[in-house]
Amino acid sequence: MIRDSHDNYVTETPLLHEEKGELSLHFGFPTIQSRMLKADPARLVLDYTRTMMGFLLFQPKPQRIAMIGLGGGSLAKYCHLKLPDSDFTAIEISREVIALRKAFSIPEDDSRFRIVCADGAEFMRGEIESIDVILLDGFDSGGQPEQLCTAAFYDHCHAALRTGGIFVANLCADDAACSSHIARIDDSFYGKTLVVDADEGENRIVFSCKGARFPPTLKELTERLRTLEASHPVELDRTTQKILRREQARRGGRKGRR
Repeated sequence: MIRDSHDNYVTETPLLHEEKGELSLHFGFPTIQSRMLKADPARLVLDYTRTMMGFLLFQPKPQRIAMIGLGGGSLAKYCHLKLPDSDFTAIEISREVIALRKAFSIPEDDSRFRIVCADGAEFMRGEIESIDVILLDGFDSGGQPEQLCTAAFYDHCHAALRTGGIFVANLCADDAACSSHIARIDDSFYGKTLVVDADEGENRIVFSCKGARFPPTLKELTERLRTLEASHPVELDRTTQKILRREQARRGGRKGRR
């Protein structure tokens, strides 16, 4: 175990902490990688995970979802329960993290759900126009691994998506390289990128779209929100508001530069 620049204790071995009916996963304290309510394992406790589910506003019925980084499986469990018609693959490089699967009540593999032990960057190199949604939530004790934030990796993610597919990345806002990561994503997705902040913690969520008009119009977003929010308790209304505010600010900035 070592101490990082923020005086947090970090380790390569994932650590579990249980308190007041919640189980959390850490690579170092006090930073939380994942949190689960033991009485309701599929509930999305952390705000950034609920914000990432905002991809439903752009891809309401994905056929195939791939997630890089398993952690405690919060998004995996939610998608398995709430998107029964979607095929879901989680790609996790750490066997030690995968070994915690039972502790976090992650479902067993079946015909539409699986966990693959592999490097997410290598996995994406082998996929071409086969995925509807890519969720990037891969971290280790040092932050986001280098191979998951290169221009080549983002290009491979773009190539792996079908037309209209959505790439969603969870980034650490206080990472000095965060702006560079966002710029690379924006380049790989030809400017079809939106960035919103989670309400809790230091998470910045990036939504990017392949080859379609993006983002949807206010009318389209409102109609999708109305259809989705009853069956998806993930604060899609808050995410919609963040998206609209960001778009208004961006358009205002463009007018100001004329």
